Amino acid sequence: MAMIAPSLLSANFADLAEEIRKIEKGGADYLHLDVMDGNYVPNITFGAPLIKSIKKISSIPFDVHLMVDKPERFIKDFVDAGADILTVHAEATTHLHRTIQEIKHYGIKAGVALNPATPLNVLEYVLGDIDLVLLMTVNPGFGGQSFINATKSKIKSLRQIIDSRGLDIILEIDGGVKLSNAKELAELGVDLLVSGSDIFGAADIEAKAKAYKDLFDKAL
Repeated sequence: MAMIAPSLLSANFADLAEEIRKIEKGGADYLHLDVMDGNYVPNITFGAPLIKSIKKISSIPFDVHLMVDKPERFIKDFVDAGADILTVHAEATTHLHRTIQEIKHYGIKAGVALNPATPLNVLEYVLGDIDLVLLMTVNPGFGGQSFINATKSKIKSLRQIIDSRGLDIILEIDGGVKLSNAKELAELGVDLLVSGSDIFGAADIEAKAKAYKDLFDKAL
């Protein structure tokens, strides 16, 4: 069954504790945390101190997505802050294998993210070392963008690769996910869907998160 990871990027930062409580009550599987440095992507969000502070009030796993240059510089900071999964962009680090090994050294799950135009063959020699692949279905940097339809074939291809090799890898997507397209995306083989504005922008956040869970339950 597909899982849902609401993205904190779209939450009301003046009331984070309550916003997080609502998605937890709605059954969210992970909290997705987009860390942006204003360099790798044209936006700045938050860092390890904020993640550490909200870890104290949350019971769901933290899916931390580093959209930063040279992410290897910050691995320990985000592990210490409470990351359960730490995902880096293949395009942002010179030595991808070394960076993955450093994450795994701390006993948490390691993920690799690919931008929409980055080919899957970048993963060829690290697939056996990672726990998650995050396919960006928008260009990274901002919330609220429209899903790039051309990435559907990429999702299908990655699903086939993971299954044919018998790998235990979570296939995650991020960007343009809404309740209206979530079922189709899950049927393409996505395990974990990141949704930001569609959940945190809803009039009833808890109900919207629950609607995703109900949708996935019915798809079984």
